[in-house]
Amino acid sequence: MVPPGGTAHIADRADPPDSRTMRVFRGPRRARERRPARISGAARPPAAVRALLGALPGLAAVAALFLCADGVQRAADTQAAPAAADRYAAPRPDIVPRSVWLGDAARAQPAPRYDDQVVAVFVHHTDTPNGYDCADVPAILRGVYQGQTGARDWDDIGYNFVVDRCGTIYEGRAGGIDRPVTGAHTQGFNHRTTGIAALGTYTAGVPVPAELTDAIAAVAAWKLGESGTDPRAKVALVSSNGLSRFAAGATARLPAVAGHDDGYATSCPGAALSARLGDIRDTAARLQGRL
Repeated sequence: MVPPGGTAHIADRADPPDSRTMRVFRGPRRARERRPARISGAARPPAAVRALLGALPGLAAVAALFLCADGVQRAADTQAAPAAADRYAAPRPDIVPRSVWLGDAARAQPAPRYDDQVVAVFVHHTDTPNGYDCADVPAILRGVYQGQTGARDWDDIGYNFVVDRCGTIYEGRAGGIDRPVTGAHTQGFNHRTTGIAALGTYTAGVPVPAELTDAIAAVAAWKLGESGTDPRAKVALVSSNGLSRFAAGATARLPAVAGHDDGYATSCPGAALSARLGDIRDTAARLQGRL
């Protein structure tokens, strides 16, 4: 996802020899040693390796030299890969850990599951009242947690992160905010994704605070930046469940910052918040240094 950049410089060509230059006779020619051509830009093996190669028979030395050069190239590629992946990394925003809002209300649950990386985020709303005091959010989150783990009998809260209308970000599902935790937020598309829920109900006509959308963008930029994903792009996701909008096993091209309804037949995250997804993508891209 991160296009490499660079400019090639063309070396000046040497001038042809002057035909009027006096020819110098050097006597009889002696046989010249043929020197192997050196490939421009090729990595040279260390001195100890060259000494060992000199002691080997011809074909064995050639084979060993090839393996050595291949190893040097692989090492160079490995060193270059992290730099490319880090090019669009965004800073991790401040996040309130779940221990602060959940405390001893946590239920016994199985160990978290993980994916290899996060390539998309799904935006939700919690479908709870909007007129809350932000100081009361920990208690409200405990209610959301108890509803999902109690009445629905889920193993944990489904969202990876929850954002309130004041722009505070809360850790949701257990497993570590820095890791690609498999959530339970979007039927068929919980793998390689992160679920970010806006605390409240954002149906048509409801004001959407800028603090809330900025916080969602900050989480999206950070989590997608770890895989080098552009928040404005579309990504390939494989549906794991036929109850989604796509048959199980089908590959869907979905926005990297998607609404819940992009993957599942629902009105979530509400028309008002859905209308702000374009702004969230652009803000996330700026946080990654893409604009």
